[in-house]
Amino acid sequence: MNNPIALLANPSERKVPAAFEWLTHSRVAGIGWTAMRIWLGVMWIQAGVAKIWGAENPAFLHNNGAGVAGFAAHGAPAYTWWGSFLHSFVVPNSGWIGLLVAFAEFAIGVGLVLGLFTRIAALGSLALLFTYVMSGTASVCAFYALFALVILATWRSSSLFGIDGFIAGYRQRRYGSHSTGHVLNTVEPEIALVA
Repeated sequence: MNNPIALLANPSERKVPAAFEWLTHSRVAGIGWTAMRIWLGVMWIQAGVAKIWGAENPAFLHNNGAGVAGFAAHGAPAYTWWGSFLHSFVVPNSGWIGLLVAFAEFAIGVGLVLGLFTRIAALGSLALLFTYVMSGTASVCAFYALFALVILATWRSSSLFGIDGFIAGYRQRRYGSHSTGHVLNTVEPEIALVA
């Protein structure tokens, strides 16, 4: 039993389970992942619109980012080093950080809804959620993070019905299936689905 290959098998011979392959590459599953992507995008658009044009506008775009400064100064950070960061960097720079947060939330939402730069938008979503959680806000952050992680894990099929999917399809038709390396495989794994 000193040979790990004999115990665990040769990694080059291991196969991805068919169910996982179906979940990450199937057009049928892609509809569900697309619905998750669009829902998360709509939530980010709502948050961004509230900050850009809505009730939260004075706290983020005006008054030198008073909402950001108040949240950073009086929040309950998860760690003392994060609290030091909030007090020493975020509070003095709250004006431009308020602008950044408002427009980033809106841009992330638009990217997710349209399926444009889907992976970048999902990573941006996770980055904003990280800062919110570290700053003491729990709310729906875990739920949004779960959706963003699923979108990242299923990026081939979650961006199928979006601008990224149209571009990938165009590139596949124009240059062949081997040029992009990330075009959705049109062959479905053989899994019996119960209707």
